[in-house]
Amino acid sequence: MINLRWKILLPPGLFGVLAVAYLAWGWLPEVMLPGGRTALAMAALATATALLVVSAIAVDRQVIKPLAGLARDPGEASGSGDLVIASRSATDEIQTVKLTIEALTDAAARQRRHQCAAEQRCREIEAALQLSEERYALALRGSSDGLWEWNLASGEMLLSPRWKSMLGFADSDLPDCREQWRERIHAADLATVEAALQANLESAGEPYEQQYRMLHRDGSTRWILSRGTVVRHASGKAYRMVGLDTDITRIKRFETILNEMAEGTAGAAGDAFYRTLVQHFACALQVACAFITECADYPTSRLRTLAFWSEHAFLDDFEYDLPGTPCETVVKEGRVCFHPQNVGTTFPVEAGYEGYLGIPIFASDGRVIGHLAFLDTRPMGDEMLVESIYRVFAARAGAEMEREMALEMLQQQAAKHSAGQPQGSQHGTTGSGS
Repeated sequence: MINLRWKILLPPGLFGVLAVAYLAWGWLPEVMLPGGRTALAMAALATATALLVVSAIAVDRQVIKPLAGLARDPGEASGSGDLVIASRSATDEIQTVKLTIEALTDAAARQRRHQCAAEQRCREIEAALQLSEERYALALRGSSDGLWEWNLASGEMLLSPRWKSMLGFADSDLPDCREQWRERIHAADLATVEAALQANLESAGEPYEQQYRMLHRDGSTRWILSRGTVVRHASGKAYRMVGLDTDITRIKRFETILNEMAEGTAGAAGDAFYRTLVQHFACALQVACAFITECADYPTSRLRTLAFWSEHAFLDDFEYDLPGTPCETVVKEGRVCFHPQNVGTTFPVEAGYEGYLGIPIFASDGRVIGHLAFLDTRPMGDEMLVESIYRVFAARAGAEMEREMALEMLQQQAAKHSAGQPQGSQHGTTGSGS
């Protein structure tokens, strides 16, 4: 089989041979000198030979070797599984190039398929990432927790909009920086917080958790529960810290109330217990009025106050009609009744007050025997609704009421028994015992 080199050189070579033959034996003009035909043929032969040699070299360098390299490179790549080309003889360059082109075409098609599959995976990953980010953003917006992120290398600190809103700031009102974060921490807690952060960075992966006070924009103090974790390189070096802060002011407030109430009512009984109960509740909740009642009749239509604290002083006990008051729902339905605002409009008898909260007091048999109530001239916030604390002391008040009722019943029975006993019998007994 003729290889590519001779396929290229053969046509001009044949043309040169024919030209020399023509010059040697063909018709020439008569003006040619004798002997000139031979010289001309020899010159043409030398020229044709030189041209063929130069053409052969040019074809070898400009065509054969590049094609051989083109065929060889994909063949070498076949070891990696990218191309597979059948082995051919060195003289079959055209077939080799054809196979190479086919292999390259197949490889390009496979590469396009791989690229399309990769692009599809990328789109799916991007969609999943976007969905995850949207869910994360929704979770943060719906959560009461504020996110913060501290870049240890640059010192930058990211504060989420929710974190800022916990302290009364809009997102644009408070810059994202560590200095702003430090300035909002209560001065008495700053050293402790920074020491705890540093200790956590130096520890072996222990989670960070601290409770401390922060300053609200309105000047008040907020208790914060801060929990975080340190992100480390494979070498163990910390490079980032991420945390969530939760406003636990309400919990702290009622912890204080619970402790104060427990201390204030310890050992108290009767009127002293009732008075201590309403006074401590009024002061702890910062409400204008707090009182405790008992049912004056059954079925209940009237209530009798056992202790009534109003504007820093106790008022005399009194009875009042139940209908037309917010207390009616508490006593009749046996459930907590909360009017955060407009109670004076809804119940004209409470004119002058805005907020109301009533908690039923139950006897051991489940009957409602009274209630604990709070009134304020300002609207009440949802932080008032910590029923667990109220129920503890309402149960304590119910037990005290039952104790007093049992004691009163015993006293009445003793009085009846004493009144029904004959006078002489008493003397006889006394005399017999003397």
